[in-house]
Amino acid sequence: MDLDKHNGLNAKFGRIATKAAGSVGSSWAFALAILSVLIWGLSGPYFRYSDTWQLVINTATTVVTFLMVFLIQNTQNRDALALHLKLDEVIRALNSARNEMINIETLSDTELEHLAKRYERFSEEWKSRHNRDRSSKVREA
Repeated sequence: MDLDKHNGLNAKFGRIATKAAGSVGSSWAFALAILSVLIWGLSGPYFRYSDTWQLVINTATTVVTFLMVFLIQNTQNRDALALHLKLDEVIRALNSARNEMINIETLSDTELEHLAKRYERFSEEWKSRHNRDRSSKVREA
C-alpha cells in the first residue's frame, strides 16, 4: 500500500472513530444498551433461558467490546498526541522553561524514572525552602 492510500485510510478511520466514539459515549447509546439488556432479560422465559439465549448476549457484548477497544485506543492516542503537542508549544514559548522537556514521551522508562526522581528532589527542595521561609516569617511576627 503506498503512503497516500495509507494516510487516506488513517484519516478516514480517524474521522469514523471520532464520530463513533462520540456516538457510543452518548446518553442515547447507554439507554440503547440498557434497553437491549432489558429486552434480552425479559425474553429469557420465552426462550426458557436456553444456552442459545445466553450465547446471544455473550456474543453480542463480546463483539461490541472488541470493536470499542479499537475506537477508544484510537481516540486516546490522538488525544494524547494533541496534548503533548500543546504542552510542547507551551514549553517552547516560555523563556524560563527547559526545552529538554519537549518530546520526553520518547524517552525510555529508565530515563523517565530518572527524570521523575530529579523532579521529586526539586519538589522536596522547594518544600524545604518554603517551610523555612514560612518559619522565619512566623518568628518575625
